[in-house]
Amino acid sequence: MILHVTDARCAGEYMIDFTFSNGARKRVDMSILFRYPAFKVLEDKATFMQFGLRDTIYWEVGLDIAPEFLYGHGIDI
Repeated sequence: MILHVTDARCAGEYMIDFTFSNGARKRVDMSILFRYPAFKVLEDKATFMQFGLRDTIYWEVGLDIAPEFLYGHGIDI
């Protein structure tokens, strides 16, 4: 089964609650991404908040994240 993000909502500073195509709901602290140079741009809160959803979360600055990464780094909610 291919995993998709079906919903994403802010849950606090750099925290996002995700709903996945398998029905699971997970909260992810997205600040874990800031250790990767490509994601440093998301430390700017205005940029971070401008995410979209198209099977996974993405930003217009050319970044997205695999749903499997989000699922694996999330805490059940």
